[in-house]
Amino acid sequence: MHGHIKLRTWRTFRARQVLAPRGFIWAATARVALLPVTGFDRYSSGTGQMRWRLLGLIPVMSASGAEVTRSAAGRLAGEATCWLPTGFSAASWAPGPEADTAVATRLIGDTDEAVQVRVAPDGRLVEALLRRWGNPDGQPFDRYPFGIAFDAERTFGGVTLPSVIRAGWWWGTPRQDDGEFFRAEITQALFR
Repeated sequence: MHGHIKLRTWRTFRARQVLAPRGFIWAATARVALLPVTGFDRYSSGTGQMRWRLLGLIPVMSASGAEVTRSAAGRLAGEATCWLPTGFSAASWAPGPEADTAVATRLIGDTDEAVQVRVAPDGRLVEALLRRWGNPDGQPFDRYPFGIAFDAERTFGGVTLPSVIRAGWWWGTPRQDDGEFFRAEITQALFR
């Protein structure tokens, strides 16, 4: 995938991700003042971690622990619901609050994570909403509105997935535009 990520200002990035029902690793390179910042976000073996370095050497961000793990678990729930059709059976599905919505709930670690998806009349995935653990804008850690908008889809190996996305905090609130921090296009997907 490639796109833009907001790190104070919008920066271009390129990334690869491995996504499975019980974990993910997202490794990317972004540029700050033309210098590469490389690193990863991950959730595996029940823990979350982020590690980012300038020029591959100078630490610019490193985080782990209970708060990061809870946030990464929410990210896994959202991404597995939207991009991992082989993992759909790992969730309990229920009707959502509106006719065009459904809620997928899955146990990740020791917490139930719920993701509400909205589907267009033609069956296309339009949006995913969840209450994700985090501390957006320096708020105390808690569950806050988080969302993903799906602006296009593409077929990879016979499987149609959302391929152009926008994501961020405060989804569905007046602060949504300020909370958006991720815009990407998925250019290749392989299923194993």
